[in-house]
Amino acid sequence: MNYLESLYWIHERTKFGIKPGVKRMEWMLDRLNNPQLNIRGIHVGGTNGKGSTVAYIRAALVENGYEVGTFTSPFIETFNERISLNGLPITNDEIVELVEIVKPISEVLEQETELGGATEFEIITTMMFVYFGQIHPVDFVVVEAGLGIKNDSTNVFNPILSVLTSIGLDHTDILGNTYLDIAKDKGAIIKPNIPVIYAVKNEEALKYIRDLAESSEAKPIELDREIVVVSQDDEFTYRYKDYELETIILNMLGEHQKENAALAITALIELYEQEIITLDFNKMIDAIESVSWTGRIEQVKENPLIIIDGAHNNESIEALIDTIKNYYDNEKMDVLFSAIKGKPVHGMLNKLEEISNHLYFTEFDFPKALTKDELSEQVNLEHIEFIDDYVSFINNYDGNGLLITGSLYFISEVKSKTEF
Repeated sequence: MNYLESLYWIHERTKFGIKPGVKRMEWMLDRLNNPQLNIRGIHVGGTNGKGSTVAYIRAALVENGYEVGTFTSPFIETFNERISLNGLPITNDEIVELVEIVKPISEVLEQETELGGATEFEIITTMMFVYFGQIHPVDFVVVEAGLGIKNDSTNVFNPILSVLTSIGLDHTDILGNTYLDIAKDKGAIIKPNIPVIYAVKNEEALKYIRDLAESSEAKPIELDREIVVVSQDDEFTYRYKDYELETIILNMLGEHQKENAALAITALIELYEQEIITLDFNKMIDAIESVSWTGRIEQVKENPLIIIDGAHNNESIEALIDTIKNYYDNEKMDVLFSAIKGKPVHGMLNKLEEISNHLYFTEFDFPKALTKDELSEQVNLEHIEFIDDYVSFINNYDGNGLLITGSLYFISEVKSKTEF
């Protein structure tokens, strides 16, 4: 198989949809000699902030001389970036090599067991474990969870550290309708005797995570309790134990990014105190300050101003709005929105009206993309204008400011098809 044939085969797995559970993963990995047992992995889960936190940890470790693998989703610019080495996507040839290893196992799973075919995400996750556990071992692998934790494909290895960025009402059709339901799923990131760093705000969810960490004898390290972030304008001060790091100025905008960075710094300090890594603190902060993350409050054009952000639930929309208000002069912007099915679009659009001059909706090419008709069933379209050709709309935009948001999958499509 060549690269394009390999990608086609992977993407064809979408026909199996989303199938929670790790039995198929465990079956495949067992027949591949369990490569997941060979990695030193940091597991990062949560509703929002996972990708940024992974990027901060990776950048600091690389700057301190370590070879670091990362697993993230979805991809924004190229499929290969989902499995990256020191921040760079693996090569096309390596994707082909991984497919040649995983495909035969997947076919046996599908044809000869009662477990059914592996999903696209399960295939990609298996490829990642094979790559970092067998083909190209590294010092550390930072693994971003996909959907939830308990039944997520990534939840098949023993981490050296766990990070839970947040708990919000997302994927409620699968994870449950309340913060406590979602905490019970994402709390599965907590492993016995493994430190867990978390930034949970909802009181009911927070109590559950605290109690679970205590019963698991997992050292709990909590934002706003053990970890303190003192924010002042663009900069912040970080405090944890006897550590105080002042005047940290991130390249990534938003108060939520200061919290994500604080989680990453704490993870690195924990590894340092356990003597798992050596750490030059100046290099750590320099690396974290320089991080940028594609598709997260990313200004892609200055004149006219165009910003893209993959805000995909109520909490991330609120963080986006807060950042626009604090960092940009535009009181109101035009908003181009598209989302996937199962998202709380009514609440998301209501919040976006706060900063929008004109609210536009469009469809994009993705199996779970929300259509105009499906949107109209949830939202009064009286104040929303439908855009048939969003590529032409963006390329010819000449207003005072355009915000493109609603789904990371949509952002990926926009970046691949427009002329930024």
